[in-house]
Amino acid sequence: MAAEDADATLSGLGEFAVIDRLVAGRRQPSFVTLGPGDDAAVVAAADGRTVVCTDMLIENRHFRLDWSSPHDVGRKAIAQNAADIEAMGGRSTAFVVGFGAPGDTASARAIELADGMWHEANLLGAGIVGGDTVQAPQWVISVAALGDLGGRDPVRRSGAQPGDVVAVAGELGRSQAGYTLWERGIRHFGELRMRHLVPQPPYGQGALAARAGATAMTDVSDGLLADLEHIATSSGVHIDITRHALRPDVDALAAAAAEADADPLQWVLGGGEDHALVATFAGTVPPGWRVLGTVVSGPARVTVDGDTWHGDTGWQSF
Repeated sequence: MAAEDADATLSGLGEFAVIDRLVAGRRQPSFVTLGPGDDAAVVAAADGRTVVCTDMLIENRHFRLDWSSPHDVGRKAIAQNAADIEAMGGRSTAFVVGFGAPGDTASARAIELADGMWHEANLLGAGIVGGDTVQAPQWVISVAALGDLGGRDPVRRSGAQPGDVVAVAGELGRSQAGYTLWERGIRHFGELRMRHLVPQPPYGQGALAARAGATAMTDVSDGLLADLEHIATSSGVHIDITRHALRPDVDALAAAAAEADADPLQWVLGGGEDHALVATFAGTVPPGWRVLGTVVSGPARVTVDGDTWHGDTGWQSF
């Protein structure tokens, strides 16, 4: 942005000038055949199907601008949608973004938000192909993601069978740990604090799991137990995981938990927004995945070492 524009606001520039600045200089991937500039974009669907998901972030509900930079918020908005595409066994190809903010928002902050979105999209080889802007009383970001299954069937939550193993790709409990550190004003453990602001989904592992024959899969957005409950209920199975298998995550969080007077196992079992992937497999799990437990016959439920977990199991939207 030019020096004379440094103090420009969204209302001062106007909608179309803002959009022009948000899309200027961006390079789209080859499968985006028509990007921003018309009433809609055109994105190629290689195998004739498109995976679609959407998610919203509301200021002071899903992020705080006194904790997060706009760049952080942009990365998070893309990452949490990309994780849903991964959980179906696909790869993200394009994103459409709706952005609402007060009219006196500095346009430089909107551009920083877009930069964060493009940073995360570039990690995936995806593009941001369109969207909308509107005046709102607080920041609201709505993202729709498009994805490609690469000719494979989608991996749903409903395919787990007794005898399958349960495995995870990615790390657990980091976002909840970071949130607690921010909330309690604990200024060290910077990496964990950042993991709350910007999740790190294990990009590419969803498609790898699909190729390896995953029978069911989801991302850990609400909490490990809450999201495994979705698989258990959809599949009509009992899932049992072990504390021992979670030891690497618990150990990684132990020092921060001691500082915050918290239980690291609770962070691991009930903390959301890590956007790790959890799946069930009938055979050997692929590289990058570690076994957490097993699928057994019985009423649909999730247990830890055979017992019901009596702590928090995950995030509730309402």
